[in-house]
Amino acid sequence: MKKILLLVCIFLTMTLFALAQSDYKGLVSEGARLYKAKDFVKSLEMYRLAFKKQKANKSDLYNGACSAALAGDNKSAIRLLNLSIDNGWSDISQLKSDTDLTVLHTSPEWNKLVKKLQLKVDDIEANYNKDAKKKLEDVYRSDQGIRTEYISAQKISGGKSAKVDSLGKVMIYYDSLNTIKVTQILDQYGWLGEDKVGVRGNLTLFLVIQHSDLKTQQKYLPMLRIAVDNGKASPSSLALLEDRVALTEGKKQIYGSQVSSIPNLPGKYYLSPMIDPDNVDKRRASVGLQPIAEYLKRWDINWDVEFYKKMLPKYEQWESKVKQ
Repeated sequence: MKKILLLVCIFLTMTLFALAQSDYKGLVSEGARLYKAKDFVKSLEMYRLAFKKQKANKSDLYNGACSAALAGDNKSAIRLLNLSIDNGWSDISQLKSDTDLTVLHTSPEWNKLVKKLQLKVDDIEANYNKDAKKKLEDVYRSDQGIRTEYISAQKISGGKSAKVDSLGKVMIYYDSLNTIKVTQILDQYGWLGEDKVGVRGNLTLFLVIQHSDLKTQQKYLPMLRIAVDNGKASPSSLALLEDRVALTEGKKQIYGSQVSSIPNLPGKYYLSPMIDPDNVDKRRASVGLQPIAEYLKRWDINWDVEFYKKMLPKYEQWESKVKQ
């Protein structure tokens, strides 16, 4: 009987932990949604509830600090930024340039915070591959700059225009140049982790390969898998590349990260063909991705698994036409 009770207790503990984790992610997701809706006070409330459960995610803590600053709660913003730094936040350029935090700049606590992070960054960067880091940060600005312009032009024109077409061609040109630069780094050093090129440099490796041609993606996908196993890349980045490669190869995606435009309906999207839709959230959670319903909201897609399964043959038909 004692053994049975022990097993029951272990099961209940694991269940409660899973529920707490799920609640945490839900609260953080709602905090992010309210931030985008510019309801900063309620956003901060959601982050506070989440942080009562755990305070270990540097990015969530940083985002909570942004909501706090915009809500006028400078004290909470400084406290959350300190916690973010203590949990690994090291992007000092982001901290200094983030307009969400401008209101904090006149506070004496702000100068202490910046000095604290600068000392941490100096210590970390002593082991950086500075040449690779600089090249990757230059590539990041190129990669993201043209995409910001392209997306903005799409929104203004409703999807198609001469400017959108022109920016699309420029983006393809930049992508080809950036692919050459990044693959040279990968071939020379392997997949460099944050400890060697910083957060932005490490992210740039993934972004450029994600935006490259299929042959390049197939070549470096095994390297990314090894990097994830060694803690040098994010499992969520690997999931996105796995999905993109699978779809381009004519297969179904695994994690539901890729969407496509509905034919003849500019600005309307559908979730590209995916395996086992019923269990997608389990797969997404395993790599640190938010629930599919939350993720698809950014494309105004309402997730209904039964409707998706019903429409899947149609989606596969649309995908095959695009590839022809």
